[in-house]
Amino acid sequence: MADPSSYRPKPGQIPDSPGVYRFRDDHRRVIYVGKAKSLRQRLANYFQDLAGLHPRTRTMVTTAASVEWTVVSTEVEALQLEYSWIKEYDPRFNVKYRDDKSYPFLAVTLNEEFPRVQVMRGAKKKGVRYFGPYGHAWAIRETVDLMLRVFPVRTCSAGVFKNAERTGRPCLLGYIGKCSAPCVGRVTPEEHRELAEEFCDFMAGRTGTYIRRLEQRMTDAAEEMEYEKAARLRDDIGALRRAMEKNAVVLADATDADLIAVAEDELEAAVQIFHVRGGRVRGQRGWVTDKVEAVETAGLVEHALQQLYGEERGDAVPKEVLVPALPEDAEAVGQWLSERRGSHVSLRIPQRGDKKDLMATVGRNAQQSLVLHKTKRASDLTTRSRALEEIAEALGLDSAPLRIECFDISHLQGDDVVASMVVFEDGLARKGEYRRFQIKTFEGQDDVRSMHEVIGRRFRRYLQEKERTGEWPEGQDRPEEPGEPGEPGESSAEPAEPGESPAGGGPLDRLEQLDRLEQPGREDDGRPKRFAYPPQLVVVDGGQPQVAAAKRALDELGIDDVAVCGLAKRLEEVWVPDESDPVVLPRSSEGLYLLQRVRDEAHRFAITYQRAKRAKRVRSSPLDDVPGLGESRKQSLIKHFGSVKKLRQATIDQICEVPGVGRKTAESVVVAFAKAAPAAPAVNTATGEIMEDNGGSTHD
Repeated sequence: MADPSSYRPKPGQIPDSPGVYRFRDDHRRVIYVGKAKSLRQRLANYFQDLAGLHPRTRTMVTTAASVEWTVVSTEVEALQLEYSWIKEYDPRFNVKYRDDKSYPFLAVTLNEEFPRVQVMRGAKKKGVRYFGPYGHAWAIRETVDLMLRVFPVRTCSAGVFKNAERTGRPCLLGYIGKCSAPCVGRVTPEEHRELAEEFCDFMAGRTGTYIRRLEQRMTDAAEEMEYEKAARLRDDIGALRRAMEKNAVVLADATDADLIAVAEDELEAAVQIFHVRGGRVRGQRGWVTDKVEAVETAGLVEHALQQLYGEERGDAVPKEVLVPALPEDAEAVGQWLSERRGSHVSLRIPQRGDKKDLMATVGRNAQQSLVLHKTKRASDLTTRSRALEEIAEALGLDSAPLRIECFDISHLQGDDVVASMVVFEDGLARKGEYRRFQIKTFEGQDDVRSMHEVIGRRFRRYLQEKERTGEWPEGQDRPEEPGEPGEPGESSAEPAEPGESPAGGGPLDRLEQLDRLEQPGREDDGRPKRFAYPPQLVVVDGGQPQVAAAKRALDELGIDDVAVCGLAKRLEEVWVPDESDPVVLPRSSEGLYLLQRVRDEAHRFAITYQRAKRAKRVRSSPLDDVPGLGESRKQSLIKHFGSVKKLRQATIDQICEVPGVGRKTAESVVVAFAKAAPAAPAVNTATGEIMEDNGGSTHD
């Protein structure tokens, strides 16, 4: 536990201006991000007597080892920078609202030539119009089914659409009038886009004008004695009214607003949001969070606004945002929201009337959500705590292993040998820290040797990080590592999530060069790093031999503060180093259940990676080795010649005839096929006939 006075800035060093500050721990991880109108006044509050601090604030400042700040010109800039850093660094002591589900949206893909109406989840895409979120996908489908008779917009997938184009026959919806069938040219792209835009207008709340227009057309048709047309319009109006009835009117003045309510206790807070468009509730969502920092209702509201609108632009930010308490910098937050919308946004507390009544309803939903969450979580927390305590007791650990890493080896008869590393913290999976490895120092099937290599590489990375940041004890020699010097190889450890950057390293031996970090001079920026933090327990998938190999790898690196155990599948026995007999946990043990979940997750992650590598190898082609030849030109070559076999037989001049392929590329293609061993011809075992390769496959 650090003493805050050890890193307290000197008097007069902190500027008296708006800015954003970051607390870092002794591993240089950013653990808290905050903003302030006056950095000097705000930071001074953290360095008072510890007894006067809120318990959570006291925990944060004693976990931290340094503080730094960035000065900005306005409070709005501070708000934006704070949001960006919280999203980038994921600090453990900041309030982060985490959804317990992925809410479905009704989406219209206006970025396509023929826009499509569909249900979408996950991150929003540019050029797609979203409505919602909805509580259930079936609610979206019911609404869409009612509206398609009035707005027959395409709903089919790209594959179905292309197949209909090719055959000249629309799908069933085209035959029954619930699709305008642009795939077969019944409407032009312009007419279909107009239908999609009318659909969006109706969903956005502009319903009255459109229904009045339909009613006038129905009356005109009846007067002209076109009774079939009038009846069809009557049914269309009825369908639209039924679709509207699914979203009851809550605000009579056709208001566009988001209502945010908060329910909280000392430890947790729940947030509920009602999205009201055109006076009707168009969507609802909610979050629950741990209150890991000392924060009032106003602070929770500010964090919720950042989470809700941090990635939104335009109409996705409503004209009016109603909250139970105004943020501390309400004017700056309102200005930030207005900038994101592109016009004025009203941020206020409802005082009377329908809006206050609706806010009370949202508040009741938030309270129920918090009660339900606490009911579910109470047993979950108790179970996880008991599991970790049972593991610590069984293995003789000094404390519960809050961070567990598990390793598994996967291969297919000795080919494509890979390994996985999964991470569980406090009994829960941390998928962003999963890692995977290729075994490159030898070929063939040897699980024990593979485990030794992977454990060594993982903890060698950890020592590199300690050495780079100056945490390696002064005067202590780094342990010698086996291996012959060799050429630097591509890093075989791949992050489970894209977008992570490796950190720096020094001179390496053969195994280290396989794991070489590619940005040696990179500044430490507080982001989660590969292999930077040690576990309290390493679990390997296997028995005594694998455990011994893992322990030997740690001993060679001089690491003696990480426990090791193995879980054998046959009898679910727990093996520990230097013991001839396994530790047998009761079948009903929560500790055994947790170890099984960790082991099974490592196995799943390893076999998924191994299958992907095998599939990639099976689909490989000599064209893959041609430098500068991308997927588009590969397809052009195959399409031009009709098959890989005919391309193999082509001359350089013939290959140059393909659009976009120059002579140098053509020569490289010929050389690549010359180096590749020709595939053995397929033989019909019944007739003895040699089968010709005339297929259109893109790979040999």
